[in-house]
Amino acid sequence: MAKIKPFSGVRPAENKIKDVASPPYDVLNSTEARVQVKDKPHSFLHVVKPEVDLSEDIDLYDESVYKKGRENLYKMIADGILIQDEKPCFYLYRLIMGNVDEIGLVAGASIEDYENDIIKKHEHTRADKEADRIKHVDTLNANTGPVFLTYKARQEMNELVEEIIAQKPVYDFKAEDGIKHIFWKIDREEDIQKIMNIFAKIDYLYVADGHHRSASGTIVGQRRREANPNHTGNEEYNYFLSVIFPHDQLYIMDYNRVVKDLNGLSTDEFLKKVEEKFTVNLYSTDKAYHPEGMHEFGMYLDGSWYKLTAIEGTFPGNDPVKLLDVSILQENLLSPILGIGDPRKDKRIDFVGGIRGLEELSRRIDAGEAVAFSLYPTSIEQLMAIADAGKVMPPKSTWFEPKLRSGVIIHLLD
Repeated sequence: MAKIKPFSGVRPAENKIKDVASPPYDVLNSTEARVQVKDKPHSFLHVVKPEVDLSEDIDLYDESVYKKGRENLYKMIADGILIQDEKPCFYLYRLIMGNVDEIGLVAGASIEDYENDIIKKHEHTRADKEADRIKHVDTLNANTGPVFLTYKARQEMNELVEEIIAQKPVYDFKAEDGIKHIFWKIDREEDIQKIMNIFAKIDYLYVADGHHRSASGTIVGQRRREANPNHTGNEEYNYFLSVIFPHDQLYIMDYNRVVKDLNGLSTDEFLKKVEEKFTVNLYSTDKAYHPEGMHEFGMYLDGSWYKLTAIEGTFPGNDPVKLLDVSILQENLLSPILGIGDPRKDKRIDFVGGIRGLEELSRRIDAGEAVAFSLYPTSIEQLMAIADAGKVMPPKSTWFEPKLRSGVIIHLLD
């Protein structure tokens, strides 16, 4: 059963929400963040990307960066920009992007559940990124960015959510990208207990997005547990900030690939090699190809879009990881033909989230890179099946939209 906890959230004063809420730390680089914070002294980027307030040549992992983040967070609390709820609460966070409408429960997720695989993962973490998030959480004494969790939808939770969202929200605003963010506080003991009872019947939670945040929150909690001779298990450091969505509301977009060169091959040589594992059809010279189903791919090469279809028998049919389109493309084309052995490290490949559109793929190839591939989105059912099997997905398999804003809710560790 999943163990979750209400907490006394730190969040923007109601008239400050649009000033504070910012994109997540990992969707902007430092240069982009510096532009975003101009004339925005209360943007939460000052907390999650505090290098914006330091010299442009600062090492992003320098001790002073983390200390600046802590200073900025607690100044915002002292100045009343951020307030803390007096009693432990759950919260609801609703995101609306066009036809996509998602409502997640904001709660503390248990590090013990993470350790015991009640919270299931589907990605490996990178040691450098994990170390950065550990230092950030520990120095600020806070989870400043939520982990995006999911669970197999339950009707009783859906019904309770419908009751709660009929009430007046705490926040209701549209971000500059047009996405609506609506937020409710759940402080009635009756509702809190109902939610805890429902989640006590849920066998597993799944990390949809935020593997480094969940890992770092867990490691900080473990260290504090070991250092506390009076540890009880109820301390705030035993939980990390999460927003938990029913699986059938989530929207996963394609995560596409761009390769800088053809690995020494001519266009004709390359196409002949591709035809060994895929059927190749010229699609259009002016219209991008969006794959319409699994095992179909778009390919933009020399000003033309092609439709590729993986040939039956060229990939295993019973392995949930090998069945993923990102795996088929990697094993049958990127690695053997283009020489992309490790996509995590190879500088010749780049990844483009579906939110940027296929026009971005065409633009980059027309600007001088060699070939781009559009993919059919991985499904949430595939993600859960892989996590249930105790396996991991290849890098850059899923792109979730819309993104949760940073600074809407913060969880302090004491």
